[in-house]
Amino acid sequence: MMKYLLMFFLLIGSVANAQQVTKNNKRSTAKGTMFFYWGYNRSAYSKSNLRFIGPGYDLTLKGVEAKDRPSQDFKTYVSLTDFTVPQFNFRIGYNFKKNWAFSLGYDHMKYVLKAGPTYFLNGTISPGIDPVTNWSGTYDNEPVVTNGNTFHYENTNGLNYIHGDISNVFKIYNSDKGRVALTTIWGFGAGPVLSFNDFTFAGQKNVATVSLSGFGISGHAALRAEFFKRVFIQTNLAAGFIDQVRVKTRPNDYDSHARQAFVYSEGSLVVGALFYLNQADKCGGCPNW
Repeated sequence: MMKYLLMFFLLIGSVANAQQVTKNNKRSTAKGTMFFYWGYNRSAYSKSNLRFIGPGYDLTLKGVEAKDRPSQDFKTYVSLTDFTVPQFNFRIGYNFKKNWAFSLGYDHMKYVLKAGPTYFLNGTISPGIDPVTNWSGTYDNEPVVTNGNTFHYENTNGLNYIHGDISNVFKIYNSDKGRVALTTIWGFGAGPVLSFNDFTFAGQKNVATVSLSGFGISGHAALRAEFFKRVFIQTNLAAGFIDQVRVKTRPNDYDSHARQAFVYSEGSLVVGALFYLNQADKCGGCPNW
């Protein structure tokens, strides 16, 4: 991956150095700056109560724990065909005024129910519905331990948080010739959650059932290292609340769904580029007499 990043920076740096003097006056915090980035994340989730509703059952697992699932094969991060398989972040934005930007992004996270911890089962399951785990009847905080082969829930093709953000963009360091700069970014966002759900229960397994499952609200902070006023590396920290009000669990049954709400945290490392639209020259290209 470092080889590709080095090639990317050398290419953009060469383009930047070839620009006219009028281009050297551009400022990444000024109105008219456009940016985009791509990178990868890790995420963590709070405990939650996960409710499942379907034909013959309405059950809730209390105290559910979950984890993310980063790709183990490094090749997936640099493959032209598989680079969207890992947990990725993509964002494009625009400075609508000095020090303020609006952006739209796609956070591809993965949510996997942990098998092994003791959860507490509540609700009702009709007789004969679940011959595999033999859950049947009415439960009131019954301790259970799930087995991934017989009961499982995950959003690994995507717990996809699609959110618009308002951010403050403030430069804290700029080298003499503007070749290196440091910028802080912080702000808030909100948007819908698109889920690709895998669900195993009652001897039936369904994979990648798609639904617009809920919404999220979040806050973020970042540090951006800019090079030649054209490219950057950025570290992001984010945290928020996600409410999945209706996660479709069976592709051919609208009434089968899950619901839950939880808090998440996310860290990511991204690489991006800066573009300057309609920024005034302010005589940066005037001749030196």
